[in-house]
Amino acid sequence: MLWFLICVGLLLAGYFVYGSIIEKIFKINPSRVTPAHHMADGCDYVPMSKKKIWLIQLLNIAGTGPIFGPILGALYGPVAMLWIVFGCIFAGAVHDYFCGMLSIRNKGANIPFLAGKYLGQPAKHFMNVLAILLLLLVGVVFVASPASLLTNITTDIMSSGSVGAVNEEATSRASILVIWTSIIFIYYLLATLVPIDKIIGRIYPLFGALLLFMTVGMLFGLIFEGIPMFRSIGMDVDFGTFLQNLHPKDLPIWPLLFITIACGAISGFHATQTPLMARCTENENEGRFIFYGAMIGEGVIALIWCMVGLSFYESSEAMNAAIAAGTPSKVVYDSAIGMLGVFGGVLAVLGVVILPITSGDTAFRAARLLIADFFKMEQRSLVKRLLIAIPLFIVGFIVSKVDFQVLWRYFGWANQTTATVMLWVAAAYLYRYAKFHWVATVPAVFMTTVCSTFLFNAQIGFGLDYQLSVYLGFATAAVAVVAFFGLLKPIAVGDPDSEPST
Repeated sequence: MLWFLICVGLLLAGYFVYGSIIEKIFKINPSRVTPAHHMADGCDYVPMSKKKIWLIQLLNIAGTGPIFGPILGALYGPVAMLWIVFGCIFAGAVHDYFCGMLSIRNKGANIPFLAGKYLGQPAKHFMNVLAILLLLLVGVVFVASPASLLTNITTDIMSSGSVGAVNEEATSRASILVIWTSIIFIYYLLATLVPIDKIIGRIYPLFGALLLFMTVGMLFGLIFEGIPMFRSIGMDVDFGTFLQNLHPKDLPIWPLLFITIACGAISGFHATQTPLMARCTENENEGRFIFYGAMIGEGVIALIWCMVGLSFYESSEAMNAAIAAGTPSKVVYDSAIGMLGVFGGVLAVLGVVILPITSGDTAFRAARLLIADFFKMEQRSLVKRLLIAIPLFIVGFIVSKVDFQVLWRYFGWANQTTATVMLWVAAAYLYRYAKFHWVATVPAVFMTTVCSTFLFNAQIGFGLDYQLSVYLGFATAAVAVVAFFGLLKPIAVGDPDSEPST
C-alpha cells in the first residue's frame, strides 16, 4: 500500500508544483474574455462553473482507457505504475492543459485548426482525418465495452431467478448485448444533438457520484478485504521491481506498455474532448484546475485499477487467462463483485460503465463539430446537426461489427498518435513565441518514438523485425526534431493570442 500512496502523492504534487510551472510558462490572462462569453450560442458555447466543467471534463476523458489500459498494463508488473505517474504529470496533463488553453485563445478551436495554425496546413489536413477516425473508433469502442459489462450484470440477474422464467432464446447473451448496444447508440444520438447543458450538463453530476463510488469502493476493497498488494506478481516489491518486465508472455515494455496504457497516462482522445470544455470555461485562471487537474484525477483512477490488476488474482497468468476469456471487462466484473459483494460490485461496475458512455457521447459530438467545421456548416439548427449525425452513426454502427480486439489495437495507435501531434502543436506554439518549449518538446519526441516504433513493428502496421523497428523509431524521432527546428521560425513579436479579446 505504501508504494500506491507514494504514487498518488506524486500525482497530487505534480498538480500543485509542475502544474503551476506549466501555467506560468503559458502566461494566463484572467482579463481576457473567453469564447464561452463572447461566442455564446446556447448549444456548444455555454458558460458553466469550473467545478461542473472539471467533472464533465473528467467524465469525458476517462473512458475505459484508464481502466482497461492499466489492467492490461499490470501484466508487465509495477513498471506500469511508473508510466501512469510520470506520463500523467509530464506528458498527459501538459498535453491536456495546452490543448484546452490554446483552444480558449483561438475561439474554442479544435485540434485540426490548432495544428494548421501552429504547424502548417498539411498538419491540419492530416489531423482532420486522424481526429475523425479516432473519434469514430472511440465512439464504437465505447459502445462495445459498456454494453458488455451491462450484459454481464443482466445475465447474472436473470440466471439468479429474480426476474422470473423466460425462454432461453430471449435471455441469450447475444440478444441482451444487442439490446444494450442499441440503447447506448440511441443515447449517444440524443446527447450528440441536444445543447451541451441539457443532457451532459445535467445528468453528469449523477454519473459523477457513481464514478466516485466506483473509485472509492475499489480502493476500499483493496485496503480492507485482506488482499495482499502485488499478489499477482508473487514477490516482494522494492524499487528494483519497478524496473522489471514481468509480462507472462514476455512482451516487450518498449513500446507496447506506452500504447497499452493510453488514457491513464496520456491520450490523444483528450485533445478531441478538451475543446468542448474550452468553449464553456469562464476564465483563463480556471484552466489548470479544469484541464491539468482532470488528467491528474484520471491518473488516480488508473492507479487504482492498475493495483487491482496487480493484486486481485493470485498470479499474472490467472489474470491473463481472465482477460483472454472475456477482455479486461471480465477483470472489472470479477474484481468488483469479489471485493464488494453483489450489490456493491454492481454499483462499482455501473461506475465503470458510465465512463465509456460519458466519453462515447462526447466523442460523437466532437466528431460532428469537426465535420461541421470542415464543411463550414453552422450547428444552431437541429436539421443541420442531423445531416451530420445520422450518417456518422450509420458508419459507426457498421464499424461496430468489427472484432473488438482489432478495434482496440487501431484505437490505441490512433489515440497515441493524436496525442503526439498535439504535443508538437504545443511545442510549436511555445517555440515560436519564445517561451520555454521543452516542457512540450521532450514528451513530443518521446511519444513520436513510441508511436513510430509500434507502427513499424505491429502487425496492424508494417510488421518489421523488433530490433529494426526500434532503430527506425528513434530515427523517425530524430527526423521530427530536425524538421521542427529547421522549418519553424521564432516570431520576434509577442504572442497576440495573449492579448485581451475584443
